[in-house]
Amino acid sequence: MWEESLHTVGTEPSSVSDDEYRARQSRLFSQLRPNDLLIITAPHESTRSNDVHYTYRTSSEMMYLCGWNDPESVFCAFNEDGEWKTVLFVQSKDVLKEIWEGRRPGVEGAVKDWPVDIAHPHENLSEILSDMLVKCSRVFVKLGVDSDVDSIVEKEMKTNSRAKQKLGTGPDSIVDPSSQINELRLRKSSAEIELMRHSAKIASQAHIQAMANTRPGVGEWQLEGIIEGVFKYCRSSGTAYPCIIGSGDNATVLHYNVNDDICEDGEILLIDAGCEYNGYASDITRSWPVNGKFTDAQAEIYQIVLDSQLAAIDECRVGNPYDAPHLAARRVLAEGLIKLGVISQSLDEAISTDGELNNWYMHNTGHWLGLDVHDVGVYRPNGEPRVLEEGMVLTVEPGLYFGAWRPDVDCPERYANIGIRIEDDVLVTKDGPDVLSSDCPKTIANIEAIVGSA
Repeated sequence: MWEESLHTVGTEPSSVSDDEYRARQSRLFSQLRPNDLLIITAPHESTRSNDVHYTYRTSSEMMYLCGWNDPESVFCAFNEDGEWKTVLFVQSKDVLKEIWEGRRPGVEGAVKDWPVDIAHPHENLSEILSDMLVKCSRVFVKLGVDSDVDSIVEKEMKTNSRAKQKLGTGPDSIVDPSSQINELRLRKSSAEIELMRHSAKIASQAHIQAMANTRPGVGEWQLEGIIEGVFKYCRSSGTAYPCIIGSGDNATVLHYNVNDDICEDGEILLIDAGCEYNGYASDITRSWPVNGKFTDAQAEIYQIVLDSQLAAIDECRVGNPYDAPHLAARRVLAEGLIKLGVISQSLDEAISTDGELNNWYMHNTGHWLGLDVHDVGVYRPNGEPRVLEEGMVLTVEPGLYFGAWRPDVDCPERYANIGIRIEDDVLVTKDGPDVLSSDCPKTIANIEAIVGSA
């Protein structure tokens, strides 16, 4: 089944090149002083139970600057005679451990196949990093990620050595490099965009397979299995976040992820699921009727959400403020609910801070997307909405949620337990919005043609 229907995912795009990694490093180094030391850390492996570990995922900063994915790694950069040098501490080659856990690139492999100048065994970290710290004045490091590095840095900061007293050498301040790196990550390169487009294609096909296999009596967990199976089948590294598979009143819970209910006839099913491909996330939400046919009430709410999403996507243009899609979506949602009689206020009253729209739409319309599903980047620098630029990627995800279980609102009986969210991944370009997840159907006619068709 999947062989026939997943061909539209296409060939796998090329990974980020060494030249691009070097360019990223250079842009970051241009913001540092010659006596600065940059340290990028990765989390330690985490134990699930006994000798079983959780699947390892390195830090996004490590992936962004050099593409290294293995545990026990630290990336550093220092300036020597006017030239920046990069250093990577990695796991040593170890035949016994490699027999059990898999092959390691080791020191030689790291220098040969990764964009770094020098590599050292991780077991030499304390000695070599201490020597590097003595020669710097400012340390750029994000504390709280690698306890080993934190201890080494703290020790050198507190050490009142003879050289520090006589010559003024040695670290005297710690700076978190996140703000500089985050700004670089906010604007995607062509290589990153192709990886994100491929991630969105995989996620789109997963949603289509879930639609096709939806019918009354299917378990939320079974659809979750289908989605995650497609992710793996297409060689993604798995989910970008826990899947939300909510039917009936579960669809009105924004981050429902228990996924253990039966999908019943007459209910709406909301699925929010995205995969991670080469580190880059996709994030797609679709909502559809379990029996394959929208009721009149379900179609009324669905069309309002779809219209609001299309209006919001159209605002994802160079030069627009970041909140323009959100404002556009809220206006269309409020207009639609006023026409249906759900909202009794005027449009301006409904979309105000304490307006009635907040009863049924209580979240933002989108977020940055990239190496993290809620990607980095300040939304309101200097207190004002950021202006959208070419290369930025954001989600657009308006919704309406009528949870009859809620004691705080009087839910209209006609729309009781209808939860609709529609989410796509949108690239800002000079020619207008580019929907990376456009392979995923979202019109009422297209959805009804697919649901239950497997």
